[in-house]
Amino acid sequence: MQLTRTNCVEEAEKVVQKLDKNRYGFILTTSKIRNILSMVSSIYNDVSHYSKETLNDEFVERIQYLKMRFAYEAGRETSVRDLINKAEIMQQIDAIGRSKEQCICFCRFMEAIVAYHKFYGGND
Repeated sequence: MQLTRTNCVEEAEKVVQKLDKNRYGFILTTSKIRNILSMVSSIYNDVSHYSKETLNDEFVERIQYLKMRFAYEAGRETSVRDLINKAEIMQQIDAIGRSKEQCICFCRFMEAIVAYHKFYGGND
């Protein structure tokens, strides 16, 4: 999937609808991804105020650290691994490269995943 500013919310909704569920609802809880969303939001706030279209080394480093945190959380919890696989998060992070535009799309995508997760009955 290729994220753009016009499809990132729609793609996030599709991902959430595919997440594993049990009889109580989603296996993934919002709190399991809240720390990562906090990091994503911090990057989004800084990148959105960055004047250049090509991200500098500091942003690339923060994005790579975010990728590592996703890997760590996926190793700890199978429901996070399910999200990472269905949302193709590792591939989406790699697709950012140094692109400000792709970084903003990814951040909005992650925010939309959390929002739709809650909308469709996700637990805290």
